Amino acid sequence: MRTPKADQPNTPDSQRVGPQSVGRIFAILDSVAGARAGATLSELARITDSPKTSLVGLLGGLTAEGCLVRDEAGRYFIGSRIHTLAMHALAGRQLSELVRPVLVALSEATGETVVLCGLAEDEDVAVYLDKVESASPIRYAVTVGERRELYCTAMGRMLMAYFEPARLKAYLKATPRKKFTPHTITGVEALQAEIARVRREGISRSVEERIPGAAALAAPVLGPDGGIVAALMVAGPVARVQARAEENERLLIQAAAECTRMAGGAPAQTT
Repeated sequence: MRTPKADQPNTPDSQRVGPQSVGRIFAILDSVAGARAGATLSELARITDSPKTSLVGLLGGLTAEGCLVRDEAGRYFIGSRIHTLAMHALAGRQLSELVRPVLVALSEATGETVVLCGLAEDEDVAVYLDKVESASPIRYAVTVGERRELYCTAMGRMLMAYFEPARLKAYLKATPRKKFTPHTITGVEALQAEIARVRREGISRSVEERIPGAAALAAPVLGPDGGIVAALMVAGPVARVQARAEENERLLIQAAAECTRMAGGAPAQTT
């Protein structure tokens, strides 16, 4: 009788972690991710060309770790941990590098500064992730890494539009809202109405709310789970931005949809 080596414990295939198991894990995840209706054990065994006994332990482990979820019908779907991992992989500089050509093209098409913005990890404020400034001598200028309030900026209200109701309520209750200009929206009801409009229409607008003489538009960049991963913003002098408002909005929405596609998401549904 053969005695197992010390570094090769006598465990069944379904529990053994090695090169073959790693390959099967990726095959499982790839198959489930591509199946809108999920996949059963039998379907995964067929798709991955693996025996069911080899997949049972792997599926159990992936489910326990939150990488997969299993419904009552026994169908497996991608779990929250994979969605979170995807968001982290696409966040910050990685997302910026991925979509930078879109920012460049949008700035050239609008003639204005284009900024990619995200939520800061440590507080409810927006942070500039990347920028392509207008070639015009009179332009909207920002510094990458700089932070701005959510409630009074186009990018901020776009990010807020994807807050869960409880989070939005908590933000509005806890956040002091300074009136930077006569146009700054600070009232809770007015902000709630504006944020609802932003989510409904898929476009956020700000005119001289944070900086006198400046106007901005923002649209969402969405991830695979439909959540927002960034906001894409076009900003410039009020007169120029408003003179081409309809065209700027059309170009921005198209660019944001392209960024969403590159991030693996589906374009926002508006009503």
